[in-house]
Amino acid sequence: MEESLKAVYKLDFPPLARIVEHVLKQKGKRIRPALALLTAKLYKYDSDSLIPMATGVELLHTATLVHDDTIDDSFVRRGIPTVNSLWNGSTAVLVGDYLFAKAAELVSTTGNVRVIRLFAQALMTICNGELSQSFNTYNWRQTRQHYYARIGSKTAALFSLATESGAVLSGAPEPAVQAAKSYGNNLGMAFQIVDDVLDFTGEEEELGKPVGNDLLHGVLTLPTILFIEKHPEDNTLESIFGDKDKRQNLTRAIELICDSPAIEDSYKIADEFCALARQTLEDLPPNESCRSLVDLTHYVVERKK
Repeated sequence: MEESLKAVYKLDFPPLARIVEHVLKQKGKRIRPALALLTAKLYKYDSDSLIPMATGVELLHTATLVHDDTIDDSFVRRGIPTVNSLWNGSTAVLVGDYLFAKAAELVSTTGNVRVIRLFAQALMTICNGELSQSFNTYNWRQTRQHYYARIGSKTAALFSLATESGAVLSGAPEPAVQAAKSYGNNLGMAFQIVDDVLDFTGEEEELGKPVGNDLLHGVLTLPTILFIEKHPEDNTLESIFGDKDKRQNLTRAIELICDSPAIEDSYKIADEFCALARQTLEDLPPNESCRSLVDLTHYVVERKK
């Protein structure tokens, strides 16, 4: 899969090749392609179709990050300058579009109409989640149900794309395909919740991006929502961010949330999603790959970045 990614930036147009290489050399956790490959190994593993699918899933994820950074005007991702900060926003949008297209091309080489459709549906779902987030910045009346719907669209959709497509391409029976899809969805929900907790509790050097970045941009995540639930009549956060100097007040807001039960409660909810993910694996073949999928449910809540 890594070799397949390297081939993506071997292009005839040197400027584009440099930018794509810059993006793809910022190695993330590779958890999404790993999920596609591990799920396929539960049944019949065919690298000819699975490697392009796994690579396409990782490229789709990377493209969304390039666009996210552009929308948020972020300067750093994984400790490395973003495309929009090194070049410009217009270039970043086009590079993201290129990666989307390349991902679709790779997925199409599987020749499987079902996974091609799943890919297209996942992309539409992700865009829907991004738009929902954009239209709800600094909306202090968001509930945890709104939050679950948003992260289900933005993050869990890509996890379930990886696991469902891996199962489909391996020739798994339909009940197993649905179990794999459910596993990916629940794992993705837990993964994003922990990501949002780390936005409050992590160190900038470990995260590779500024702490409190979501709250600074008015994106309400689970810790913030749980904090507001405890203070429905006295939303301190709303008054803090009503001030023009939001960055100066960010530290105070982070301290309020970290000193409340919101962080611990968020981890408990992430654990619940992980338990649901493990439950869906009970009827799948108990081989080494299945054990790895179980281990991932523990990893997502224990990670520090």
